[in-house]
Amino acid sequence: MRIDLHCHSTASDGTDTPAELVRNAAAAGLDVVALTDHDTTRGYAEAIAAVPEGLTLVTGAELSCRIDGISMHMLAYLFDPEEPALLAERELVRDDRVPRAQGMVAKLNALGVPVSWEQVERIAAGGSVGRPHVATALVELGVVPTVSDAFTEEWLADGGRAFVEKHETDPFEAIRLIKGAGGVAVFAHPAAAKRGRTVPESAIAEMAAAGLDGIEVDHMDHEVDARERLRGLAKELGLLVTGSSDYHGSRKTVSLGEYTTDPEVYGEIIRRATGAFPVPGTGGI
Repeated sequence: MRIDLHCHSTASDGTDTPAELVRNAAAAGLDVVALTDHDTTRGYAEAIAAVPEGLTLVTGAELSCRIDGISMHMLAYLFDPEEPALLAERELVRDDRVPRAQGMVAKLNALGVPVSWEQVERIAAGGSVGRPHVATALVELGVVPTVSDAFTEEWLADGGRAFVEKHETDPFEAIRLIKGAGGVAVFAHPAAAKRGRTVPESAIAEMAAAGLDGIEVDHMDHEVDARERLRGLAKELGLLVTGSSDYHGSRKTVSLGEYTTDPEVYGEIIRRATGAFPVPGTGGI
């Protein structure tokens, strides 16, 4: 059984539509795929309608968080998307993405880069706008060769010359909101040092005590030694260990199913969730 619990669509910063994502997941030989767009559930309806027979869809989201000045992401699985408190927080974070991206465009213009807000809007194509869309604009202009190359201190990385902060949820509040909506909370790519500062293990231990369910260990941005260290930490703290591609379509080089989650861990996530159920495919549209 092949399970990929972290994927993005055009509802945020992926390049596959939600329907394309589930069809491509099935074609890649996956049995289960999670739709975890940034701070939004807008891709749910299209993905659910298109789930092919033989594939199961897990609905979720990747929530933007910050602790002690460090950005981090919290994966939320199988929560009730209409639960008012979590919905309000998602909307607050999502709505702040537009002025933040506009601020990055202004900073880039001041640095002599002729990126425009219209260009970023076109790239986002109605999705939840984020740094990858601005990064794609830099690629189009020939400023950097790849999206990843835009995430440096020279450009868009945390603290970079064109970086702009946005509203991000305190992770302890995120855990409380996810659990309150019947969901399961997993800390995404906690050792992705190439993205900037990482959260200390002491803070992860505090999150575990506050109800964190798991940590994403097998991920393209984790070195082998970091994965082993995280497995040991998860065992010590009683946390679930997940693996996922963090697929973004053509925006990243990683493929669907390149990293996967153990079926027993997936089963435990389902058992813990009370806000929603996985959606088995019935042939799609």
